[in-house]
Amino acid sequence: MKQLNFKSCVGVSMICLVLGLSSCISIPNSPSSRFYALSVVDENQVSKKIKIPSNVIVGIGPVRIPEYLDRPQMVTRNKDNMFQFAQFDRWGESLDLGLAHLIREDLTAMLPGSKLTLYPWNPSIAVKYQVVVEVVQLDSQLDGEMHFVVQWTLIDVQNAKAVIIKRTEFHQPIIPPNYSGLAKALSSACASLSIQIAQALGSL
Repeated sequence: MKQLNFKSCVGVSMICLVLGLSSCISIPNSPSSRFYALSVVDENQVSKKIKIPSNVIVGIGPVRIPEYLDRPQMVTRNKDNMFQFAQFDRWGESLDLGLAHLIREDLTAMLPGSKLTLYPWNPSIAVKYQVVVEVVQLDSQLDGEMHFVVQWTLIDVQNAKAVIIKRTEFHQPIIPPNYSGLAKALSSACASLSIQIAQALGSL
């Protein structure tokens, strides 16, 4: 009986050792996730800066995105019109918040001296205009281009009235043809979107 128990213990120990070694061997082979950030426009490259009254506070957001984009993984579309979700290439923050942060920072460079706040803001902040952004479509093929469709609304908050409603489309080549290029392409499209928003605010 004792000999049987000894053999059983040895067998269990060997199994545990093999499993432990196999797990140690597999860990280095597991790819690590890569996280990407959107890039703010270079203030020195803004060709025309727009002045708005210093007492006007502009609220940015919310930014709404389609459900298929509401995930950490970066999303592309293949030639068979199927979505592909990158397992190890991810956004550094949720895409809706990332876009809101980017638009605010781009507008900060384009509207020097302006007062900008992100949605949701404190009720004590007297926001004059609110910029609501809805991403209608974001289709990307890494070996091609990014198609970015946005509908945005400029609201006079104090009068509860939409003063501008606009739909814009951007086609941006993805260079280099990888996920880093996708992040650059989306950042560039957002800079163009921010220019339109800045011009609209300036016209008011």
